[in-house]
Amino acid sequence: MKLLPDLTLSELEETLRDWGEPRYRASQIWDWLYKQAASDFQQMTNLPKSLRERLQKQFVLDPFIPIGDITSSDGQTRKLALRLPDDEIIEAVWMRYERRRSVCISTQVGCGMGCTFCATGQGGLRRNLSAGEIVAQVLTFARLMGRDGQRVSNVVFMGMGEPFANYDATWKAISILTDRSGLNLGARRLTVSTVGIVPGIRRFTAERTQVRLAVSLHAADDALRSELVPINSTYPLSALMLALHDYVNSTRRRVTFEYALIAGVNDDPAQAHALASLLKGLIAHVNLIPLNPIPGSPLRPAPRQHVQHFQSILDSHNIPCTVRLGRGTDIQAACGQLRAQSLHDQGPNLALSQHSG
Repeated sequence: MKLLPDLTLSELEETLRDWGEPRYRASQIWDWLYKQAASDFQQMTNLPKSLRERLQKQFVLDPFIPIGDITSSDGQTRKLALRLPDDEIIEAVWMRYERRRSVCISTQVGCGMGCTFCATGQGGLRRNLSAGEIVAQVLTFARLMGRDGQRVSNVVFMGMGEPFANYDATWKAISILTDRSGLNLGARRLTVSTVGIVPGIRRFTAERTQVRLAVSLHAADDALRSELVPINSTYPLSALMLALHDYVNSTRRRVTFEYALIAGVNDDPAQAHALASLLKGLIAHVNLIPLNPIPGSPLRPAPRQHVQHFQSILDSHNIPCTVRLGRGTDIQAACGQLRAQSLHDQGPNLALSQHSG
């Protein structure tokens, strides 16, 4: 069966036309899915029963079975582990802020980038997600929030996986999420984060989109960055920064840099000065994030005084920066942690499901 959120509105119209249905039926279905957050075709009461039954046989609205659902002690962060029909598991996170409700979603099952401080990277890549599987994560939270009269306001592609390693599906998902007849999320309310896939950045630049760009940097010299972010060996800082300068010159849009501060690794003053030099002349903002540690890793977050000193050095160089305190550390909110725990906990269930079909 096909996943309905994999279709754009025009693709849905084409499908219904092939079925002999009038074009407006597609808009009705689209409205039920994206504006009314329907989770079942039988809820679409303005559709003929015969059409609802055919849709039920041909399409799936929601591909996920929640197998992990935890909320932080302050109630501001909620993380889901979601099992797919092929028994793969992904993560998605909801974060409540004063003025926005952000959802952090995954673009791949696992990740092939191998970043040393990331639980997802240590688990390797399983497969890409389809556009519909990406969109469905947002719909999952839209349904949950709708119960309390809230709605998703922002989406960040910062969950499991590298968005630019699954570019086509990511871009299609963006197109669906920003469609004015659907969720109608403003492009500026979406942020795509990359570890520095230069060809992806150049494709993104050519899109002329207002979707925001973030780069997971974590080091300001090639030697250290290649240790922390192995893809740097393929796309070193010189190539990355050239692509980012071209992006800014072409779009006049700011680049956000994510910098996880790791004690004794990348939190010393020399790295701060090097980072300031690297970003000189670029429209940029740096998010300094004390590392969210993962179990079994010797890496630890930088001490508060190191974070403050690092920030003061960037400030002295007139580099805009913000210290982002880790969210959800009490609920395994670092990327990949809940999935890893769910894989462990669900082991017998997964084995059963694989033999019961």
